[in-house]
Amino acid sequence: MVERGAPLPLRLRSVFISDIHLGFKGCSADLLLDFLHHVQMDRLFLVGDIIDVWSMQKSMFWPQSHDNVLRTILGKAKRGTKVIFIPGNHDEVFRDFDGAVFGNLEIHREYVHQGAGGRRMLVLHGDEFDSVVKCSPWLARLGSSIYDLLLAANPYINRVRRLFGLPHWSLSSYLKNKAKTAVQYIGSFEEAVAQAARKRGVDTVVCGHIHRAEMRDIGGILYCNDGDWVESCTSLVEEMSGELRLIDWPKLLDQVAVARVAVPVGEAA
Repeated sequence: MVERGAPLPLRLRSVFISDIHLGFKGCSADLLLDFLHHVQMDRLFLVGDIIDVWSMQKSMFWPQSHDNVLRTILGKAKRGTKVIFIPGNHDEVFRDFDGAVFGNLEIHREYVHQGAGGRRMLVLHGDEFDSVVKCSPWLARLGSSIYDLLLAANPYINRVRRLFGLPHWSLSSYLKNKAKTAVQYIGSFEEAVAQAARKRGVDTVVCGHIHRAEMRDIGGILYCNDGDWVESCTSLVEEMSGELRLIDWPKLLDQVAVARVAVPVGEAA
């Protein structure tokens, strides 16, 4: 459990999270657990790469915190939350169970969610729009190995940063956003996903895969990427009113902690 001050429980209609990468050393399982313990939702969408089978095939890594994430998710399903699991490329073995229903847990290749107010939202992981993954799987795995090294460094960097009171930061995300080719790739990926949503007749698309939280209009399609729980630790949420917004959990925790410190002694509720 994160030791910083946290907001009161959030009551939400839907929560979209992806790219958790359980089984990978760079997974921010403790931050995710903290988030899950502070949100209540009617629907929880797991938008791919929840379990990093690729990483576990190379070396087995499964600490208690990763087990706790799965237990918490299944516990929410048991208590009435509808959980929709949409496998990604790192946990593609579960795509063989497309259409399977286990109580409040369902597995789908992709899913159309009916948002409040009639919004139709296409939910998918997004790797099918990644030309490298689609056309050259071996190259994707090579690139993933290099990327994994950067991701694995993030927890160690942030431990040091916390000692100096600095906020959560991602080396891999910083380098990715600075690289011109990466920026061009992200733009092409977002355009391709929006085009697919347009062809399917929906007005909104939600995806993950590229570990970059974003909400923007692309030719009349609302493109939403819920980010990840390795680099940014973000989630897309649907309010009870139907409004969509991104939550940056580390930043929100820091803001709440600062607000609590700013309240004069004796005035806190």
